[in-house]
Amino acid sequence: MNTYRLERDIPVDEPYDVVITGGGPAGTAAALSSARAGARTLLVEATGCLGGMGTSGLVTAFDPMADGKRMLVGGVMKEIVEKLYDRGECGPQVTPDFYGKRYHCWTPFKAEGLKLLLDELVTEAGVEVRFFTRVIDADADADARRVNGVVLSNVEGYRFVPAKTFVDATGDAVLCDLAGAACREAGRDTPRPMPATLTSLFAGIDWSADVKSQQHAAIERAIADGRFSQPDHHLPGMSRVGETIGYLNGGHLFNLNALRCRDLSDGVMLGRRLAVEYREFYRTYVPGCERIEHVTTAAVVGVRESRRIVGEYELTIDDYLARRKFPDQVGVYNKFVDVHPYDLSPEEFQRFEKEHKETGRLGVGESFGIPYSILVPRGWQNLWAAGRCNSSDIKVHGSIRVMPAAGMMGQAAGTAAAQAVETGQAACALDTRALVERLRAAGAYLPQDELSSEMTRSS
Repeated sequence: MNTYRLERDIPVDEPYDVVITGGGPAGTAAALSSARAGARTLLVEATGCLGGMGTSGLVTAFDPMADGKRMLVGGVMKEIVEKLYDRGECGPQVTPDFYGKRYHCWTPFKAEGLKLLLDELVTEAGVEVRFFTRVIDADADADARRVNGVVLSNVEGYRFVPAKTFVDATGDAVLCDLAGAACREAGRDTPRPMPATLTSLFAGIDWSADVKSQQHAAIERAIADGRFSQPDHHLPGMSRVGETIGYLNGGHLFNLNALRCRDLSDGVMLGRRLAVEYREFYRTYVPGCERIEHVTTAAVVGVRESRRIVGEYELTIDDYLARRKFPDQVGVYNKFVDVHPYDLSPEEFQRFEKEHKETGRLGVGESFGIPYSILVPRGWQNLWAAGRCNSSDIKVHGSIRVMPAAGMMGQAAGTAAAQAVETGQAACALDTRALVERLRAAGAYLPQDELSSEMTRSS
């Protein structure tokens, strides 16, 4: 490839204590936590709202937050879901048991309600937010494993922003990759990426017809009738959001590499075509959906897997199946291993079904720990990665890539960054006993009896 060398002087902003790239659940929780701890915080978001997949992505339901006995997700994420419920911004069927107790229960909410709530929370906390802004480069010393600043781009042009600490919550580990931290890429370091999905909002649904229980049998009839351009047996389905509104998680975008613009461009156009096919499917095959209307597709593709850091520790499926707890854990979780079928073959669908129902599922009252060390690129001094770009293997990543877990990781990263600013500790040498105590004081549920000042590390 030919190259073009760009040289120019760009404005330099005043320094921040913490710069966070990406305003999804992880980035927003990180920003709230660092700002509430007194750190001068900048939150950079490529779209025009916070919330990530819950807003721009129209995945308007929080994955399971309880283990069938108690709520596992505390702190910022618990605060958000409780405030949404108090404001009437959850689905009409939601009760506090949905998010506070039930086993493998999703909690639907309204995207606009979440957008407004997050705007209010970051404003109250004193976070500076820059919408429609991307990180495009980093000034980093890869040998010293330290980031000095980032180059941001928006309608005003380029800005260089220096800071003491940085949190990568882009989902794609964009900042970590730009800085030179070691990463693993789906499709490069693994055979292929998990498929993405472009979600949609629909209206005109009669939920009294028990739509949710009928749609999975209906998809098999429709496939047998040749109604789809791709016979995709895995349908997460239509979920109730309002009185007549639902969001559809359906239609996989196979072999989409989310780190390639061409793939994203082709994928989003395919997703819009698939949404029309699903509209006709619901109208024809699912009682209660005869008058269904397609309102909109999401503004961003729902990417499940792209790039993950190589962290101080890699969380594995063995840790998950052992229900392992860690002294430095910053969250506990119990969602099943949700690695979607990689293609349309019967063998892949059977693999998913078996994993979903048997081998990749914890029981009522069970959970596993999410250690702090999966948030730290190995050896880095002032850089964290929170959310989907954490350090985990493919299987356990299928459990923790979702919004509630991302929120817990984001709260931990933001709290750790503020602690590092205050104490001078490095990300890779942080006092994790003090971190856990800070998180507990902020409402996180961290039941481990044993604490340690040293993080868990790979041997």
